[in-house]
Amino acid sequence: MALALYIHWPFCLKKCPYCDFNSHVRNEVDTGTWERALLADMAYEAEITGRQELGSIFFGGGTPSLMPPALVEKLIRQASELWDFAPNIEITLEANPSSVEAARFADLAVAGINRTSLGLQSLDDNALKFLGRLHDAKEGIAALEVAQNHFERVSFDLIYARPGQTMAQWQSELGTALAFGTGHLSLYQLTIEPGTRFATDFRLGKFELPDEDLASDLYAMTRTRTKTAGLPAYEISNHARPGEESRHNLTYWHYEDYVGIGPGAHGRRGGVATQRHRKPENYLKAAAEKGHGISEERALPAAEQAAEALMMGLRLAEGIDAPALARRFGLREDAVVDQMRAELCTKLGLIAREGDRLRVTGRGMVVLDSVLAEIAGPDLMDTQ
Repeated sequence: MALALYIHWPFCLKKCPYCDFNSHVRNEVDTGTWERALLADMAYEAEITGRQELGSIFFGGGTPSLMPPALVEKLIRQASELWDFAPNIEITLEANPSSVEAARFADLAVAGINRTSLGLQSLDDNALKFLGRLHDAKEGIAALEVAQNHFERVSFDLIYARPGQTMAQWQSELGTALAFGTGHLSLYQLTIEPGTRFATDFRLGKFELPDEDLASDLYAMTRTRTKTAGLPAYEISNHARPGEESRHNLTYWHYEDYVGIGPGAHGRRGGVATQRHRKPENYLKAAAEKGHGISEERALPAAEQAAEALMMGLRLAEGIDAPALARRFGLREDAVVDQMRAELCTKLGLIAREGDRLRVTGRGMVVLDSVLAEIAGPDLMDTQ
């Protein structure tokens, strides 16, 4: 399998109230300092991985569309010098759909970006205000049109199961989204993440989320509607035309090696987990002094790797090959998957068995965390 490269740009114009990603608001960003730090960090990883084939690059954030296109181009160019690009390498950049950032799309395409993921989040102005977004629906749709004109592949995000949202409202919004004709959609139910402003507001009773029954119905309808439209769910929240799946994210879900650079970035390479300094200033200091931004690096025991692979693999519609996963990490199959509990989940309609393969059903995806905790083998549960 080809290696994947993740590059984190931590800056945003505003912190969204639902977001728990490593994002920061700064009045000024010294691009030259960041260029030196990211290039050094990338070179450090290449020394460890060696000259492998690179299958994908993903610029995440934060808001990578705030990056100067010249910096994006330099990072892509260095990556091409350090690794061998796969013939069909996928190079994705996350973008906010503001008119200012959309004006950069042409230059970003010239820099080498061939896929973008737009954070539309909603097509409703009131919902966008609630979500703390800086764009309105009209601006978002205009940015989507610009993106479709400049990038080979386009995806966008929507958040549903919002306070007060009805089935009819989401059906209408989803129908509009599908009509734009993109080959990929990321559709997330609103969740309350610890440490966010929404966590405080929710605790204070400022808003309520849809009850579990409605949320489950919204999820089921979403899967049915996207499948009918030719974009079936290939992961719990991601939908694509066959062949349009995010190859970079599939690297994570298949538990293949990837390197991560930039503040807070995680990596998994050769059975070793890496974590970069989260605070931008600490990251820059480490990169200047050590030539990399790593704050923690540790070898992962086989059982912990298997637990992560199981967790990631069950998110996929294709599921996991339990015996193959056990062999991959040198473990017994019954140490990876509790067969008795898996059989119970099968009888309950939460899991489907197809030979050696286990996959979570649409019904099971609604309670995926519970399914995972139920069927994980005893050796894996000890790592949690």
